[in-house]
Amino acid sequence: MGIKGLVKRFLALAMAAGALLAGLAIVAPGTSAAASKPTTATWAEQPSSTPDFILPYYPAQLCTVNNIQQFQILMFRPLYWFGVGTSPNLNTSLSVGKTPTFSNGGTTVTVDLKNYKWANGESVTAQDVLLFMNIYHAEPTDFCGYVKGDFPDDVTNVTASGQSVTFTFNKAYNQHWIIYNELSQITPFPVAWDVDGVGAAPGTGGCSAAAYGTADAACAKVYTFLANSAGYNPTNPSAANNSLSTYASNPLWQIVDGPWKLSAFNPDGQATFVPNPTYSGPIKPTLKSFTELPYTATSAEFNALVGGDLSVGYVDESDLSAGTSNPIKAGPNNPRLAGTFDLSPLYTFSINYFPENFDSNANGGVTGKLFSQLYIRQALQSLVNQPLYIKKIWKGYANPTYGPVPVAPANPYASTVEKSNPYPYSPAKAKALLVDNGWKVVPNGTDTCIKPGTAKGECGAGIPAGTPLKFQEQYSTGISTETEEDTAMKASWATEGINVQLGGASFDTVAGNAISCPNGCSWQMQEWNGGWTFAPDFYPSGEELFQLGSEANYGDYNNAKNNTLITQTIDTSNPLTAWENYLAKQLPVIFQPDEAYALTEYNKDLSGVTPQNAFTGIEPEDWRWK
Repeated sequence: MGIKGLVKRFLALAMAAGALLAGLAIVAPGTSAAASKPTTATWAEQPSSTPDFILPYYPAQLCTVNNIQQFQILMFRPLYWFGVGTSPNLNTSLSVGKTPTFSNGGTTVTVDLKNYKWANGESVTAQDVLLFMNIYHAEPTDFCGYVKGDFPDDVTNVTASGQSVTFTFNKAYNQHWIIYNELSQITPFPVAWDVDGVGAAPGTGGCSAAAYGTADAACAKVYTFLANSAGYNPTNPSAANNSLSTYASNPLWQIVDGPWKLSAFNPDGQATFVPNPTYSGPIKPTLKSFTELPYTATSAEFNALVGGDLSVGYVDESDLSAGTSNPIKAGPNNPRLAGTFDLSPLYTFSINYFPENFDSNANGGVTGKLFSQLYIRQALQSLVNQPLYIKKIWKGYANPTYGPVPVAPANPYASTVEKSNPYPYSPAKAKALLVDNGWKVVPNGTDTCIKPGTAKGECGAGIPAGTPLKFQEQYSTGISTETEEDTAMKASWATEGINVQLGGASFDTVAGNAISCPNGCSWQMQEWNGGWTFAPDFYPSGEELFQLGSEANYGDYNNAKNNTLITQTIDTSNPLTAWENYLAKQLPVIFQPDEAYALTEYNKDLSGVTPQNAFTGIEPEDWRWK
């Protein structure tokens, strides 16, 4: 979510309030006093984390769960769906593609499609997959899942025939990796999107029928038109999105193959969906409509829950009087909600971290040089007291992040090292690391380099004498517990003279500023308070986040041994152990507790909300009022 992954704290809460006020019954949204069951549902978006991109081909800064798993996939189904209950596994029943078959020594992969329909009546065919692949071949760096040398660079040919699409790879790879991290990136595009201008006839863009990789110029025009129609200008990525108000009216976005289609969308993020009558997947919606509602803070959303304005929302840890001793089991609920709702925590297949910019040109380029020193990263991490934050801030509703592979939900990938802590909280260790490498430590002040140079005991390359150990961190606001954790880390770093200045902004702003910039840029630490939910690469083999050249390697971390170990996990069936153990100690990012993405509060009369998807996807087509 990706970040993009990336917001980390969605909670699903269903509410049908029953209260008396001045003798009048207050009823749940979508009902009347005489109705036996609600017919609609509303769901609360995370604070300041609204959907703001509709095209399921998204650049890194728009690769967020509020865009992908909680918005786009309701309308546009990916080739492969992941998440079986709370497990992070391939879900064959909800996938558009059947289980792939491998041949020719593993270099050829064939995928047969199920009988899905687009809303315009056309079938979802292999040509729709080819359209996506041709756009990917033409514009790879504008897609969040792209890692140079991997998909689609490792694909030499794609052929489409009816409902069957065949991929030819340049060599045999780990088959699990091919399914979970390569084919997983694909979303079939309707031929109606193969246009390069308003009013053009479907297919006239010349991309969907072209042989794979032979029409890059035409496909680039198609992509540019689609991206601009969705409000993203590839030639000016930082430009404002002026297309949000057209999302529900633009005919392009009405051609869906998922269970829902958009009926209304406001630029503030409010989105209303109605069932897609041509949906041919396994589970059909029974709700007449489903609405996502935006909020700027958890307090406003909680008041909406209590007031009966929501049927689906969330509760923050700060609104719970007591925590839990077991993170996967709910503790006592908020007394204002307990009579109507069941509480159930959700942990996504994710890690929580935030990046340092190794190519930051702040302070004359010295900031990037500071982050490049492992001992500085070790000192920073040694002052992050994860067990304390989990207990005091998250009230037990969190798991630690000690490396690049999730430890929860239960999975076969996490090693013993990942489940331990290579850098336990230790102010004494942090101080020793700095003193031993040429720094004058000034508790609750600002440390300075007093021994410049590259020899043992000196500050390191590019760090002049007198350099202050000072950083700027931009963090996302709106969730009080996350602000509390950021403030606690700042205070902890300060005890050993690491001066981190905090500045708050919306989630979308913080995530949007965290861009890879190998030629240098000014950001230093971007804390979007979300880490990474593994999608569209679902196997945590590292290339998407930590390999040089990845669009989601936001801080431009580069380590030769890390790159080699990642390649070994891709090329062979070797487990992740050697790589994850190495990277856990190298600290490419600052690791922090992975709090429950959802403290789900769901109405006791609403079924289908649980079990929740481990990749944050919401599935209101499953919801049934009893």
